[in-house]
Amino acid sequence: MKTFSWKLPRRAKLLLFVVVAVIIYILYLGTKTNSMRRLGDDSSSSEIIIDSVYKDMQKPVLGRPKNDPKTLGQGGHAVRLMEPGEREKQEESIQIYAVNQYVSEKISLHRKIKDTRHEQCISRPPFDYRNMPTTSVVIAFYNEGWTTLIRTIFSVLHSSPAGLLREVILVDDYSDKPYLKEQLEKYLKDIERVRLIRTVKREGLVRARLLGASHATGDVLTFLDCHCECMDGWLEPLLERIMQEESAVVVPVIDTIDYDTFQYYYGGHEPQIGGFDWRLTFQWHSIPYAERKRRKGPVDPIRSPTMAGGLFAVSKAYFSHIGTYDTGMEIWGGENLELSFRVWMCGGVLETIPCSHVGHVFPKQAPYPRPKFLPNTLRAAEVWMDEYKKHFYIRNPPAKYEKYGDISERISLREHLDCKSFKWYLENIYPDLHVPEDKPGSYGSLHNRGFNTYCLDYAPPPSNPTGGKVAMYGCHGQGGNQFFEYTSRHEIRFNSEKEMCMSAMKSEDGVTMLDCVEDHREVPELQIWIQDGELFRNPATNKCVEGEVKGQNALTFIRDCDENSKAQQWFWME
Repeated sequence: MKTFSWKLPRRAKLLLFVVVAVIIYILYLGTKTNSMRRLGDDSSSSEIIIDSVYKDMQKPVLGRPKNDPKTLGQGGHAVRLMEPGEREKQEESIQIYAVNQYVSEKISLHRKIKDTRHEQCISRPPFDYRNMPTTSVVIAFYNEGWTTLIRTIFSVLHSSPAGLLREVILVDDYSDKPYLKEQLEKYLKDIERVRLIRTVKREGLVRARLLGASHATGDVLTFLDCHCECMDGWLEPLLERIMQEESAVVVPVIDTIDYDTFQYYYGGHEPQIGGFDWRLTFQWHSIPYAERKRRKGPVDPIRSPTMAGGLFAVSKAYFSHIGTYDTGMEIWGGENLELSFRVWMCGGVLETIPCSHVGHVFPKQAPYPRPKFLPNTLRAAEVWMDEYKKHFYIRNPPAKYEKYGDISERISLREHLDCKSFKWYLENIYPDLHVPEDKPGSYGSLHNRGFNTYCLDYAPPPSNPTGGKVAMYGCHGQGGNQFFEYTSRHEIRFNSEKEMCMSAMKSEDGVTMLDCVEDHREVPELQIWIQDGELFRNPATNKCVEGEVKGQNALTFIRDCDENSKAQQWFWME
């Protein structure tokens, strides 16, 4: 019987060995990977592997010391100190800093804010830390209180992933407080990833921030004010959105920290977004119906016509591409609207990110003046508002005498970027904004013939701009509280802070200001004022507006119409 033996050539044996080894290695990798958490959706081109490297990137730059939950202010709770003599010390600190630094000193520099974000923000799939852009956080300050500044720094370090935060860049804009000199340098020198830069003269917010940006090494610039506290998870949603869309300028939800008690007020799952009035003053307003309809879910980005300007993130490359800040603007004020117009009109998007929350201490009053607000806003109007700038000038009588510097470079930038018109911006980005008619002889200050030094005047209540009494005050010709517009729909509009319309009050025979309805809706009868010569008659009550001065009080009422009463006669002065 013949015996057969099967032998492979040496080269074939080697090839077989390699193939078997590769198969075994692949099977090993599959077993190892299955032991890890592998997460991703069906649309993802790659899965996110949660391994030790990922976890190291996810960890905060600086661990937070363990805080006693009973410590004052912990979790964002209010601090109210009622011991004898303490209130006087608190009032003194508010006078100096415009915030209650006395209370701030009693609160931990490392306090943790309770995470109350929408459930979808917390339960969402993991972030792709390996591919997300890094960021440099730039914080400019001038004579800021010690504890609010240091707490801002620690809050960023405690709540920002180590794999995403390159550095915190502090820019001292020529402060003169002694504790912000050598003491601050010594305090910061051993804190990881914190750099201190000083200006050699007072530069103002715009140029101080640009100085910080010039030293930044991160892919994204994240600008914060110097009195903030970040909620855990604040940074990732901002950077993820920029990773998805580099031309997106993104803003966190800005929660309020009370200047007196330091209570943290969560801004809600549906925050307000930015707008403006025709004096170019930033205003908050609710999300319009069209934007609610456009969004697919409660944590999707929210398109915003403007931003407040204190807190936002932008790709460093894109920020440079669109011309950074207008360096012709001084100190602060107006730069936020100018940048907002430019982003939208030049091809970018401006969005509020609902899953990013940062608390901001809104001081009792501006901690330092902004004397260049008018020339700054003039620059924005002249460069970006086209024919609509007339509405700005009408509401700012001193503007026509104000110098605003050379804007030729900014006009060239607009041309170079091939930006759209302001008309396009109003129609596509801010269609809900009422565009004034400003017909000659139907706007300005309303003078009373019976009391010829008095004009119609409205001072919005501090808690809510609507619902206050329309009164009279000595005519000053500066617009503001005395600027009104009479429309073809027979409204008397007042658009400082928000669009309000004069309304008759049936119960008190008084006159108030209430929200105007949208332009496409019918005007409520109590907001209709028929002009008959120099009388303004409300058809719902069949009464006319009358001025009355008694002692120190100069008020308005609705009374039976009397064409012979000079107190009911009003005339416009532009």
